[in-house]
Amino acid sequence: MSREIKSVAVIGGGTMGTGIAGLCAQRGHKVLLLDVSEEAVEKARERILNGRPPAVDEPEKADNITFGTIDADLAQIANYDWICEAVIEDLETKRALFEKMEPLRREGSVISTNTSGIPLRDVTEGLPDSLRRDIAVTHFFNPVKIMRLMELVPGEDTTPDVMDALADFTGGVLGKGVVYAKDTVNFIGNRIGCYWMLSGLHYATHALENGVSMEEIDALMSGPVGLPPTGLYGLIDLIGLDVMDLVGKNLAVNLPDGDAGADFVALPVPIQGMLERGQIGRKAGAGFYRMQKLDDGSRKTEVFDLTAGDWRDFRKAQLDDAHGSLDVLFTDDAAGRFAWQIMGGTLCYAADLIPEIADDVVNIDRAMTWGFAWGQGPFQMLDALGPTRVIEKIEAGGGALPKMLSVLKDAGAETFYRNDGAEFLGRDGNYHQTPPE
Repeated sequence: MSREIKSVAVIGGGTMGTGIAGLCAQRGHKVLLLDVSEEAVEKARERILNGRPPAVDEPEKADNITFGTIDADLAQIANYDWICEAVIEDLETKRALFEKMEPLRREGSVISTNTSGIPLRDVTEGLPDSLRRDIAVTHFFNPVKIMRLMELVPGEDTTPDVMDALADFTGGVLGKGVVYAKDTVNFIGNRIGCYWMLSGLHYATHALENGVSMEEIDALMSGPVGLPPTGLYGLIDLIGLDVMDLVGKNLAVNLPDGDAGADFVALPVPIQGMLERGQIGRKAGAGFYRMQKLDDGSRKTEVFDLTAGDWRDFRKAQLDDAHGSLDVLFTDDAAGRFAWQIMGGTLCYAADLIPEIADDVVNIDRAMTWGFAWGQGPFQMLDALGPTRVIEKIEAGGGALPKMLSVLKDAGAETFYRNDGAEFLGRDGNYHQTPPE
């Protein structure tokens, strides 16, 4: 059966729900947006029109949205092609909503859950076969209108036409970069991105003990490796230590046995102390950094020195040529060893997650470039470093080769991509045509 999406019902008027509804409305499609109460509906309407940023670029496009409450108007979902659940990130709340919706939606409609990491199998366990065939995860990144990435995740019973319909609409109509993920904890982007952040906090603790400053850590983990200028500590300030703590606890429960990320799910002790006193990042006014307003009206940046346990003035890091590019991973000093541990460790982690979280290197690279603003994805970085050099460094240290580096070595291949990216190395050891973006 071929399915086409022309109208969308979004259940949940929070940040993600209004973002999805607004983008669909901006593209000229009929949208139903439901929330739990009239008060919540009014807040959703305000987010659509006056959020930061507004969910629609042209205020008149909001006229494409019909607002209502779940209790009074849920039956209206029968008139819509795609029903997108975007309520709070709570398993039982989602399951209860799907039980209500399933008898009301029309046959042939497509349904999705917007979640950043709850496995679809947990959402659909024991629910009707009709729902299990018609549902997938659509993991949009926030803010929806700006972030390109959308992870599309099938369940065990999801039919191919459902995946095709969602990919065609979110990619072709909404302009998203669709990547295909597996039904595993945190999917692709957050699985790798959170490993980088959580392992980085632990490795950075050792780097600080070896004389690398916090400013140098953030400088190393930005331009030289092709990551955003926030670096490690700056990015976690933006996200919030409270969020990272919850992420770690979720990973502790849901990571598979033997996963390398299990060593890093708890925050390091000094950082746990920051969390306990509410020093969680920008939203609290202070995290690893804070901005101080001086008497003359000027501002200065201060750093919470984790070694001294107190605030001090920010000192801009100056990196020399040996530390100013991706080759810092091969530099034999404290800064280079830290860069290898966090960045090299993350590249190896990603290379060991195929086919667990995705079927190929392309989906992983696109998830990290589109969702985390990395200049290159993990396998593109490995190509830039030279996979043979990386293999030699791992083997010299007595480490086991990750799955995809083993595939590359056994195939006698030199890189994961060839012909200017037109072909990629599959886990079968052969090159395949890279799918269009």
